[in-house]
Amino acid sequence: MLSEREKMLAGDLYNKLDPELVRAHLRARDLCQDLNATRSSQQEERQRILGKLFGAGGKDVCIHPPFFCDYGFNILLGKKCFFNFNCVVLDVCPVKIGDYTLFGPAVQIYTATHPLNVELRRQQEFGKSVEIGSDVWVGGGAIICPGVTIGSRCVIGAGSVVTRNIPAGVLAAGNPCRVIRELTE
Repeated sequence: MLSEREKMLAGDLYNKLDPELVRAHLRARDLCQDLNATRSSQQEERQRILGKLFGAGGKDVCIHPPFFCDYGFNILLGKKCFFNFNCVVLDVCPVKIGDYTLFGPAVQIYTATHPLNVELRRQQEFGKSVEIGSDVWVGGGAIICPGVTIGSRCVIGAGSVVTRNIPAGVLAAGNPCRVIRELTE
């Protein structure tokens, strides 16, 4: 029988009030609070906290607090990622982000979602992984919805709502986000 954490990571319905998940969520909240309380001059302390928070890549990520996430251990970062102020990552399922990817202020990445059936929604939720390639720039205020993949070398326009996959090497924007054109040298 799968644990609630295993169900969550598999994208199956799970009970978010499971004691193991509650402890993991509280740990992430405490680490985010510690991060958000640091001063800009405390870069070494920030890196220490991020190394504990993220599943991978916390040592060379740059984050301008405040930053918020659900668990942290499901966030897997490539080299030299950047998060501007006020970003949120709901990481009930894995969020994989490639090297040198940049997020503008107030970008939100959601893996969490909920059943449409009201009775089921009262007790359980589920998630879908998000994957973002390398050298992506996501403009401020964009929302990346559950299950989305964004290809490498993309630019996502500010305020976009990304509801479906975006191929590599394009400029995409809007609500819903759609490809505007290919990016060329």
